[in-house]
Amino acid sequence: MSVLNRPYFYDEAEAFKHVESIIWSDGPICPHCGGMDKAYALKGVRSKPSKKNPEGVERHGLYKCGHCRKQFTVRIKTIFEESKIPLHKWLQAIHLMCSSKKGISSHQLSRVLEITVKSAWFLSHRIRHAMAIDSKKPMGGGGQDVEIDETYFGRLEGSPYKGGLGHRNVIMTLVHRGGEARSFHVEGSRKKDLVPIAYKYVHPSSTVHTDEALQYKKIGNYFADHGAVNHTKEEYVRGIYHTNTVEGFYSIFKRGMKGIYQHCKEHHLHRYLAEFDFRYTNRVKTGCDDNERAERALLGIIGKRLTYQQSA
Repeated sequence: MSVLNRPYFYDEAEAFKHVESIIWSDGPICPHCGGMDKAYALKGVRSKPSKKNPEGVERHGLYKCGHCRKQFTVRIKTIFEESKIPLHKWLQAIHLMCSSKKGISSHQLSRVLEITVKSAWFLSHRIRHAMAIDSKKPMGGGGQDVEIDETYFGRLEGSPYKGGLGHRNVIMTLVHRGGEARSFHVEGSRKKDLVPIAYKYVHPSSTVHTDEALQYKKIGNYFADHGAVNHTKEEYVRGIYHTNTVEGFYSIFKRGMKGIYQHCKEHHLHRYLAEFDFRYTNRVKTGCDDNERAERALLGIIGKRLTYQQSA
């Protein structure tokens, strides 16, 4: 049977039950006051009548808190809040974004979900916001391997084309072998732009792997070990030292960005990076399948509302 036959992909009531089972595994929690023990379900409540729906629309998943006496659903204070898109379509979109290795465009989501391109664009940005990894714990540690590299993509907004790479966006990525990836949109490729990020997000007891870039020449003074390979001399492996893992990450990232997100605005780039980091981390580190990645994305929806002003 196809995974798309699951009830929560086409039935609104089942969609609410599915999200509740993940977000409220121990029972309903009031998003207004945090109360847990006095919430009760309201059945048969409908929205106000309208020309499109003269009898109103049934309000699925509606609860009332016995503490603050306010009504709520699992949508409140999440990326779903105040969205007119049905919850089951949100779940379809999350599954598509988590299962597509190189991502999926807003135009494709618009066609599949039968919503406007503007709605699909905003929906996809909210989902990317939920995918962002908030962990402040340093990567690596105990002699574990972390690869560091940077790449260039697109063009800086308002910057005319010129020789060299000064007109392009600089992206730095840290990849823990067999673990997570964290990417950053940085101001430039100078030492002061790159090295502080490595110091902040990589554990000092790690072994770091870089290329021959001079910015990383003295980085080994801070970490347990440092090895570099010289790509200009076509050296890609030196013993245990290489950056092939992070280069593989960039190959997927660039194919996705060039094929689907080629018109990505500079100020939205961090959300696209969060999407690729999320898929890589939950494919390599945890070995999640598509459904598990979608569930992990749902765990990140709380407290991450976006408005059009915030997404600009």
